[in-house]
Amino acid sequence: MQSRQEVMHHLRACSVNEDRSLYILKGLGYLTIMTPRNLLYMRSNFFFGSRCWMTRFSAEILSKSVSFRFFGAKHDDVDIEPLENEELLNNLLTIGVDVHKAKKRQPGVFNRVGTNEQGLKMFLMSKGASKKVIASIISRYPRAITRKVESLSERWELWRKIMTSDLEILNVLERSPESFFRSNDNQNLENNIDFLYSVGLSDKLLRRLLTHAPRTFSNSLHLNKQMIELLKKVSLSLGHNDPDDFIRKIIFKNPFILIQSTKRVKANIEFLQSTFNLSNEKLLILICGPGAEILDLSNDYAKKTYINIKEKLFSHGCTDEEVHKFVLSYPDLIFMGEKKFSDKIDCLIEENISIARILENPRILDSSISTLKSRIKQLVNAGYDLRTSNLALLSWSQNRYKAKLKKLNIV
Repeated sequence: MQSRQEVMHHLRACSVNEDRSLYILKGLGYLTIMTPRNLLYMRSNFFFGSRCWMTRFSAEILSKSVSFRFFGAKHDDVDIEPLENEELLNNLLTIGVDVHKAKKRQPGVFNRVGTNEQGLKMFLMSKGASKKVIASIISRYPRAITRKVESLSERWELWRKIMTSDLEILNVLERSPESFFRSNDNQNLENNIDFLYSVGLSDKLLRRLLTHAPRTFSNSLHLNKQMIELLKKVSLSLGHNDPDDFIRKIIFKNPFILIQSTKRVKANIEFLQSTFNLSNEKLLILICGPGAEILDLSNDYAKKTYINIKEKLFSHGCTDEEVHKFVLSYPDLIFMGEKKFSDKIDCLIEENISIARILENPRILDSSISTLKSRIKQLVNAGYDLRTSNLALLSWSQNRYKAKLKKLNIV
């Protein structure tokens, strides 16, 4: 390393051109260039001790073009762009990766050295993945290229304890690459698998978790134990004599339950019981069945949505009892946004469908307003009396609805 005297001597020896100055310091393991008329400030405690200093360099000191790349660093108020690994970029482009998308997702990966994109490619190909699938996985979760083949192989074998084939795993990776590559803690994964088996979950339920909510297995073992313990307490407090059966039912209906906070789940259970004045038995039936997914919601959102439903139906003359029955018959209504719910009710009322008929057929609110309007018009033109006939077909699948409409038009 140059001494302070040598560096200062070099600085004084440089000519200064006020109009065409480039500022460069190359030495002490540091390189940066700044545009003309800018000043480079550096703290002396980084280079020379306790004093600050400032200098300029002329463009004339560069007798030929200098090839360099900026390294990721920050010195005082000077930000320097990070180095990008050109070899990595070329490798990813060769694989077919959407580099622009990948950079937006996880830009830090492109500054790393010692990545394993070729090893990852060969590993996934050995499991039956196509080049297109591999490119898609890396494009959406570029951190996958930082995993070592040995770790990937171990993780794959742990997944195969649950999944029936490599193809099943690839289907999950293609849909959600984060689920496999997000964590590198294989011991935690194995601990979670063993724990969930120990509380009575079947292979089928574990496959459901891994397929729908794979982040369950990236949770710390402590978090999963906390949720299972809460569900057991809820089961016992509601009079269920088989907590493991209760847990299995809830997880089957709502595989995302283990990635929620215990505070949220507990608050939503209390909300359902207090709002609808449910007995323990009825609450058990609700949360083990159609109401299980409500446990995922923000408690504030659930309350706000319910208040909106109640106020809208009250404005059409409904009673508390009718509102309760309506929501409990189809709890998915709690997921519907305030404006969407109000607009659909208004749309149906405008089409001369009474509020009483809407209460009897809550599922018709699943359809979009445009679908409701077009189907109502088609049915009326086909001679279908919406005032007395079944409204359920307003929410039927497109194929089933078209078949019914065809029959009506023939008649």
